Amino acid sequence: MSVLLQLTYQKESFTMTVKKTLLLCAAALAFPLSVQAQDVLTLYTSQPNQDAQMTVDAFEAANPDIKVEWVRDGTTKLMTKLRAELSSGVVKPDVLLIADSVTMESMVSDGYLYSYMSPNRDQYEDSLYSKDGYYYGTKLITTGIVRHKQAPQHPTDWADLVKPEYKNQVAMPSPLYSGAALIHLATLTADKSLGWNYFEQLHANQAMAQGGNGGVLKAVASGTKPYGVIVDFLAIREAAKGSPIEFIFPKTGVTMVTEPVAIMKEAKNKAAAKRFVDFLLSKEGQALVLEQGYLPARSDIGVPEGFPKRVDIRLMPFDAAKTLRDNEANKERFSKIFEG
Repeated sequence: MSVLLQLTYQKESFTMTVKKTLLLCAAALAFPLSVQAQDVLTLYTSQPNQDAQMTVDAFEAANPDIKVEWVRDGTTKLMTKLRAELSSGVVKPDVLLIADSVTMESMVSDGYLYSYMSPNRDQYEDSLYSKDGYYYGTKLITTGIVRHKQAPQHPTDWADLVKPEYKNQVAMPSPLYSGAALIHLATLTADKSLGWNYFEQLHANQAMAQGGNGGVLKAVASGTKPYGVIVDFLAIREAAKGSPIEFIFPKTGVTMVTEPVAIMKEAKNKAAAKRFVDFLLSKEGQALVLEQGYLPARSDIGVPEGFPKRVDIRLMPFDAAKTLRDNEANKERFSKIFEG
């Protein structure tokens, strides 16, 4: 090839390269969204499927640059899966959104959670989040008393259930089966006016302790047991559908699980995880909790239909870290009382 032809060929090649580069730049400017990859956030949650989908949809709508991939199961099964992955050196989720703070405390003690001081934390009572920022309660699922409307007695507090007129009339979930019931047990036994003596009195009064909250709902709604111990939303929702039952918030206070959210220490996308936590704690995120029919953790949002005013709901003190330490001993002592 002559020198002239070689120079001409190089010039044309350079010109074509420049044109291609300019075209690519123009395309990027004209269609910026087509070349911007979304951040991916991986969520492990124990929320019911419908609630989880609503939560993810609302977050993605508020954060269109983040795509959430989520895995859902009951807290016990989900944590078994997660711990198996962690023992293998695999960290899949960025964020956890599970039923209770006691389970979160076990993750804190094992060093699996990331400390994040959300700017929204000052909108919450201190008891609803880890003081070191490891997890934050997102809603209040309280445990109180359910009564069949044709039952002769009208209980107003926990102590009523051990009176003679309630003998063999009370159903309650077993803390050997239900996580909320285990927290209920720890909270009431820590109360000076109730303590373990209260559960001994319940047993002596022939209270039925077995299964979960669903079994209590069925027993009271059918009239098999006129009174029961149950989580709020189950009874209140069924009452709204026409079931002949009512939910009572005891005067001494209610026990609670808080469905906390936490960031994994080895999360691959901490920036997106922080935005997810902040969203759940924001007014918009808490309004979603209200829309789902639960009591928001923030006190400035309101309450679902069928709930009393927020100021009339007293929350009993609860220590998640102590409960974690006492869990096995509490189960063993409860088992000895109710099962001999």
